Amino acid sequence: MRTKKTLVLGATTKPERYAFIAINKLVEKEHPVVAIGQNEGEVAGVKIQTKQIPLKNIDTVTLYLNPIRQRDYYNYIIGLKPKRVIFNPGTENPEFYQLLKANNIKSEVACTLVLLSTNQF
Repeated sequence: MRTKKTLVLGATTKPERYAFIAINKLVEKEHPVVAIGQNEGEVAGVKIQTKQIPLKNIDTVTLYLNPIRQRDYYNYIIGLKPKRVIFNPGTENPEFYQLLKANNIKSEVACTLVLLSTNQF
């Protein structure tokens, strides 16, 4: 199985949130995970960063931020040059799809948890 270094954007330590569950599932499936959220913390051994830190070799960015909050990250995400950005339910953003497409980054409207549980990640 090829692992995909994944950035979880909108990470949280709240167990009822999908971003929290996604971090756990990614770690369980042995994908390297980087997490950025509003508050510091740790989930499944992954430290949640609160700043847009420089990263390399990001395969996938999975979004758990609403479209308005995503705006602050447009340039950051494009600068990471990921292969794809997953827009989880509630994060759909046609404006951002266009920017990603213009930068040859694939956008995928999907649920990370479903992709992981069906081995389509």
